[in-house]
Amino acid sequence: MNNCGNERSSGLSIGAYPPKRFAGGVCAAIAMLFVFFCWSSPSVAHARGMSAPGASPKTIVDEAGRKVVLPDVIRRVVITCYGGATHEVSVMGAADRIVAQPSMQRFPNLLKMYPRFAATEDAGSFENVSVERIMTLKPDLVIAGITSPRANRKIETLGIPVVTAAIGRADIDALLDEFRMMGRVFGTEKRAAELVSFWKERLSFIRKRVSAIPLSKRKRVFYLGSESSLSTDGRLWWGQHFISAAGGVNVAADIGPARQVTVEQLLVWNPDVIVMHTDKRPTSTGGSVRGNPQMKNVKAVKDNRVFECPVGSFWWDRPSPEAILGILWLAKTLYPERMKGLDLKKETVSFYKRFHAYGLSDREYESFF
Repeated sequence: MNNCGNERSSGLSIGAYPPKRFAGGVCAAIAMLFVFFCWSSPSVAHARGMSAPGASPKTIVDEAGRKVVLPDVIRRVVITCYGGATHEVSVMGAADRIVAQPSMQRFPNLLKMYPRFAATEDAGSFENVSVERIMTLKPDLVIAGITSPRANRKIETLGIPVVTAAIGRADIDALLDEFRMMGRVFGTEKRAAELVSFWKERLSFIRKRVSAIPLSKRKRVFYLGSESSLSTDGRLWWGQHFISAAGGVNVAADIGPARQVTVEQLLVWNPDVIVMHTDKRPTSTGGSVRGNPQMKNVKAVKDNRVFECPVGSFWWDRPSPEAILGILWLAKTLYPERMKGLDLKKETVSFYKRFHAYGLSDREYESFF
């Protein structure tokens, strides 16, 4: 090495060591020190996903209330919950770090914005995950749902940090907290704060418009969570918060954790409005309800107040960053007179521009409905 050669020419010598042997020893020692300091330096430790000596590990509290120690660098993320987690990561500017997630093929508008998702691997979802596949993907982090504790524990036994998302069990406050948590995970706290502010401003707008409506005069809403069966959400699930944030009253609030109901129960509730989740692109027909002779006497059916929830880059009636647009849509659907000043198209285009850096076309917007 040149540095060692320069030291030899300077006549440096210690004791009785022959000059060549001593020079070789000095070179080896310096080389070892160089490797040690480079390997343990903060910049290299950071690049390797390790905390530098003396640095405090980054710890967050996830939506299950668990403390999770994060790696210093997160380059590869696996998602095992079929909820809004993919959208949360994308809004935080980390879409390119997702190496596996449940298929997003049913969300063509999402794939237009993030084409690489069309070919992203699928390592399973919830309790049905492939631990072996996750191992081969070598993720720095797994984002999982709160409803799959067994699979989540299996993943943790691999030494991979697991951050739990609330998915359908979130309320509004929990969802906003989850946005902040994702900001801390990916180091995009300002982005998360902007998203939370966007939500709070719109929620406040709705509250001001409906606050004068007595509870007895609020629209009574039944949320149909499946087109194939009479499933709904009580107060423990997102549907409750979707309806109440829009100023409505969930007729199924008191059913607890149960989700299946009967036509007889629906007739007793006799809701003013029925809003339907759809697994397909909305058709705005609500045919499966209107065409059911057992439901013909339900007030919402008689009054032609049956609506399918829009689908943008995700379902607007399920928790995700985009769910605020669904809440605005529902408020305008329930109280069109009070929401006259609300331009839903403008709000939607603004959201996509701000949080996805995507210019939504008129045709794309219309396809949501």
